[in-house]
Amino acid sequence: MFSLIQGLRRAVQIRPNGPSTAFASRRRTWEQTIDRVARVAGALSALNIRRGDRVAILALNSDRYFELMYALPWLGAVMVPLNTRLASPEIEYILQDSGATALFVDAAMAHHLTSLEGRMPGVREVIWLDDIASPDGILHYEDLTAYEPTEDVGACNDDLAGLFYTGGTTGRAKGVMLTHTNLVVNAMNAVAGMGFTTGTAYIHSGAMFHLADGASTFGVTLAGGRHTFVSRFEPVEVLQTIAREKVTHAQFVPTMINMLVNHPRFAEFDLSLLAFILYGASPMPEGVLRKAMEVMPHVRLMHGYGMTEASPIVTLLDPRYTTLDGPFAGRLKSCGQAALTCEVKVVDSARNEVPRGGAGELAIRGPNIMKGYWNKPAETAAVLVDGWYYSGDGATMDKEGFVYIVDRLKDMIISGGENVYSAEVENVISLMPDVAEVAVIGVPDERWGETVHAIIVPKPGVTITAEDVIEHCREQIASYKCPRSVDFRDTPLPLSGAGKTLKRELREPYWKGFTKAVN
Repeated sequence: MFSLIQGLRRAVQIRPNGPSTAFASRRRTWEQTIDRVARVAGALSALNIRRGDRVAILALNSDRYFELMYALPWLGAVMVPLNTRLASPEIEYILQDSGATALFVDAAMAHHLTSLEGRMPGVREVIWLDDIASPDGILHYEDLTAYEPTEDVGACNDDLAGLFYTGGTTGRAKGVMLTHTNLVVNAMNAVAGMGFTTGTAYIHSGAMFHLADGASTFGVTLAGGRHTFVSRFEPVEVLQTIAREKVTHAQFVPTMINMLVNHPRFAEFDLSLLAFILYGASPMPEGVLRKAMEVMPHVRLMHGYGMTEASPIVTLLDPRYTTLDGPFAGRLKSCGQAALTCEVKVVDSARNEVPRGGAGELAIRGPNIMKGYWNKPAETAAVLVDGWYYSGDGATMDKEGFVYIVDRLKDMIISGGENVYSAEVENVISLMPDVAEVAVIGVPDERWGETVHAIIVPKPGVTITAEDVIEHCREQIASYKCPRSVDFRDTPLPLSGAGKTLKRELREPYWKGFTKAVN
């Protein structure tokens, strides 16, 4: 049986009085944590939240967020973590699409409540996650912990555990359906790959709505380790927390590592117990890697590759290959070998496996692969065939199973670890009355890996500025999806014979001198 609650019960069984969570001044044991989880589940049951109901979370990192990620599966409900960087129209869409019946929110996200007033009819309860007093008429999370505990309903295996929304090639976010099996198997991959034990102290500095952090949420619990939290990534607070809480394991995108190791106060903090860092979502610049190895020679650095549809771990690169010198140096360009329970292959356009070394699309199979997209059977059928998930990432694989990502067959940009689907941005820009044509591409950026760039053909006789475009986008979509730069042209965009915009041709001038067309 695969159940998220089994991992929690195991932690309580093997370390009842062991530390479970640390956030600000709060410290709890595993026995205290499971009691709070059962009580919050009991309160939600009293609020008529039932098995299968979707419950959204819009909040920064905290120990309460962590407890909620177990209280919901305890009740058999489905968690819907919301990206805290989304704009209100995007949040409104996800609440409606998921059919969320309750929303947990904190003070940092409370401004959305005003803009969403009257626009989330399915949400019956709003619950306050913050330390400060809740607004009038809104229940506080701590009120829920005073309820009588309820029994675990026994949700497991193929039962839906979460809807995790990811961008869509058609311009609308898709809810990735992940089951208990998906998330537990992924947690096992994390334990095996990252070496979590009862002695692990993991810092949640990446956003908890991201599955990159979620893999460690469930993995560290399964191993009986310890969780510590910062509300959001801020270099000095992260360094202080690593030192104070004796953190052993962390997960960062390369941009975060760069901000840490080059911070002027870095040397003030004792990081001697930090033993392991998982990085991913964008390439590690050589200069950042050299600096990290210089100032943290005792830390093992592992590159991970994955996606929401795979819960998310697909491949891991053993830390011995994270080197710029010696016989293993060339492996650094790889994203590693298949995780413990994953099977990967590279296929051609007919989805036949290509010989090793040949380029094609990366396909993944395993018990970590999603159930499908919520209420989107056509989109599901397009990528899930005979148990294989077709990723849309162009790749090669060598004779020892090392995978190299070389292109994106799906029209996606990864900027600072966040996925941006070009169609979402193009749809928003196309609503501007002065825009005749628009194409959005990723262009190389030293800090963020890639940044969003818009190429626009204005309507005849009109004047439009980059500032106009960017400001329009900020009102409709998350800031990280908005273009950082805009080019205008007076000739039509290049089209294929089928009438599709030739993005590769548009990208080419920006990627000259690069060995691959993505970062």
